[in-house]
Amino acid sequence: MVFKIIIGDKGKAWKLEMDSDVLVGKSLGEKVDGKELKSELEGYELQITGGSDIAGFPMYEKVEGLGMGRVLLSKGWGMHDNRKGVRRRKTVRGKVISDKISQINMKVLKHGHKKLEDIFPAPEVPAEAPKA
Repeated sequence: MVFKIIIGDKGKAWKLEMDSDVLVGKSLGEKVDGKELKSELEGYELQITGGSDIAGFPMYEKVEGLGMGRVLLSKGWGMHDNRKGVRRRKTVRGKVISDKISQINMKVLKHGHKKLEDIFPAPEVPAEAPKA
């Protein structure tokens, strides 16, 4: 399974695609050594903050295990209805990473020797087409 890993640090994000099972079995909130993901990330310490599965359902820290769950949300995370007293039942994925997860969000806790700008190349921005 190919994981799309989004690494966030101080308002910037970098994308890494990985075809390894290193993260399978880890859960939200766990710390990961950067060298496990990519050899250039040696010295970095990352924390798993979230993710979503292949169908787009988000991972939720209060649902144990690998499977799906339905939680009752009133406001805050995952709830976009701001009316007073409204509660909705939403389907979410458990907090443990499995092969059904497609995207994993992480944040940098400790920096390594190399800067992230040097490890991940800047995306190429296409030139604007001339207006006719």
